[in-house]
Amino acid sequence: MIQNTLTSKARRQHRVRAKLLAGTTLPRLTVLRSNQHIGAQIINPNGNVIAAANSKSLKNFKGTKVAQATEVGMLLGKVAKEKKVANVVFDRGSYRFHGRVKALAEAVRESGIKF
Repeated sequence: MIQNTLTSKARRQHRVRAKLLAGTTLPRLTVLRSNQHIGAQIINPNGNVIAAANSKSLKNFKGTKVAQATEVGMLLGKVAKEKKVANVVFDRGSYRFHGRVKALAEAVRESGIKF
């Protein structure tokens, strides 16, 4: 069977999500990363979005992509605190935990959300 990039990405994403959703009722923090932007949202187990933030909402932001991810993480943490979300599980999807994804996760942790 020939594997292309999309099937490999889907397999990684399914593997990560299956491990973190096994037996948990906590909301999950998902990450979406593109070449220019980064976004994150907190989704409850029913599939409803509780809180969301993305780099498109940062107007006139000057800085690197890692700094941009840190700002999005701080913004998401603030919105989650307003919605009274304290604990989540981190769903990195098919992305490796480094660079922008790691910066976003650490910023959310600094704002008081535990995972």
